[in-house]
Formats: sequence, structure tokens, C-alpha cells
Amino acid sequence: MKYETIILERKDGIGYLTLNRAERANTISFQLMIDVVNAMEEVEKDADYRVVIATGAGPKHFCGGADLRDFAERARARAESNREGGREREGGGDFVSPRRDLFSALEESRVPVIAAINGAAMGGGCEIALACDIRVIADTATVGLPEIRFGALPAGGGTQRLPRLVGAGIAKEMIFSGLPYTAEDALRIGLVNKVVPAIDLIPECEKIAHVYIERAAYALKTAKALINRGVELPLKDALALERKMIAEMATPEERKAAQDAAAASQKTYARIFGQRT
Repeated sequence: MKYETIILERKDGIGYLTLNRAERANTISFQLMIDVVNAMEEVEKDADYRVVIATGAGPKHFCGGADLRDFAERARARAESNREGGREREGGGDFVSPRRDLFSALEESRVPVIAAINGAAMGGGCEIALACDIRVIADTATVGLPEIRFGALPAGGGTQRLPRLVGAGIAKEMIFSGLPYTAEDALRIGLVNKVVPAIDLIPECEKIAHVYIERAAYALKTAKALINRGVELPLKDALALERKMIAEMATPEERKAAQDAAAASQKTYARIFGQRT
């Protein structure tokens, strides 16, 4: 499928999702939101996608946040349409696509999503990275949630996902100040998993992705869902959910295929699973 504001490609099980609005700092327009949601739905339907790497076009920006001009133009057009129709629009918000928001589409995907933060990830761009499972950042990149500096707050999950990742104290410091963090600062506070030279960013993400591709797809899917859901539950309930989902996550045939694959690559596993009757 062709998209207006992103590029989705696949090679050797890896999906490459590129925010492709370099002339506008890869900012989030309404169309980009729709395109990302549709792209992730395409990934969900195609089992050949095993991992997704999300990045931005060009060397300077991962994503510069919301495209305020795009949303302002949409608001004006909507207001004019409402006046002409003699009615007022009820409710709603432009940061949500018609079916699903882009942040949830990334977070809830069955496959691991790796954010390759190639440049500035500000506002909604930082929130896109937070919605991904793994974050690898170029040593030249920066991240931040600057909304408070112009009287707003993060509206794409930043006030909720960030404290779950780095703790409430660090999240408050970052959101209250609105200041950008360097790549090393982001690593220090636990916002990203790894810092690499800019030239090595995509190869490093591909290296991580290939490790995940070697793992059982059903186990990755279940692990991701358990971790995402478990952090919102009391421990007792989370443990019960763990037992239930692990027991139900695969058929006997799928488990045997995973064990056979492990046995084929590791002598230890070969000895263990080779003794099965």
C-alpha cells in the first residue's frame, strides 16, 4: 500500500516505517496519523512482518511533534464548514485518527517496534518513541516534551507513558521544564535503551531486530502484551494474567516448532529436547 506521509517497506522480516515529511521536520499531520495507523494495521495482517523499525526521513529530525499549522488549517476549514451548515461541531479532537490513535497502534502492535531516533524527537515525536518497545538514539539526536513552554501539555500519552518508563520524579522534571535532553541524558534517565553513532543507528536496530526474529513470534507477542498490561495491574492480578496467557499462547505444534528451532541452533537445547519421546 502507498502512503502520503510515510514509507513502509519490508526486508527479511523487518518492517521499515519512515515518517516522510522531512520538509516539515517529519511533524505529525492529521494525514500522517491516519497513515501510521493504516500501516500498522497492514503489519498486523501480514505474518511476514516480525519486527518494525520506526524512524524519520532525513538526518535532522525523527519527528518534530505536531504540525500545528496543519491542525490550525483543519480547524479553520471545519469552522467555516460548520458556519455554512448552520451548526457547531460536537466534541472530538484532531489528535486521534478516525479509528485509533497512532501511539496506541505502535504500542499495541503484535510485533516489537524499535524507535530509531535519528534526530530531534520533540513533543509528539518523543511520544512516538515512548509508544515503541525499544528506543535506540543517535548520539547527535535530542528528545524532549516542550509543550509547557507554550502553555500546553503533552497530549499523546507523554504524561502517562514517560513516568511509567523513567519514574515520576524524572518525568516531572522533564515535563515541567520543557527542555530538550541530549542522547546521553536520555540514556542516563532510562528513556532510551542505547546510544550509538548516527552512522550506526539503523544497522544497530537491524542487529536487535534479527535477534527478535529468531524468537518465537507467539512468545514475543505474548511477552509484549503481558508487560504492557501488567504494569497497570496489581501484582497479584498481573501474575494471574501471566499464568493464563503463557498457558494459552501457543498450540503444542507451535511450541514443538520453537523447541526444534532452538535445538537446531544450540547444543544445550539439542540435548534437552532430543530426549523427548
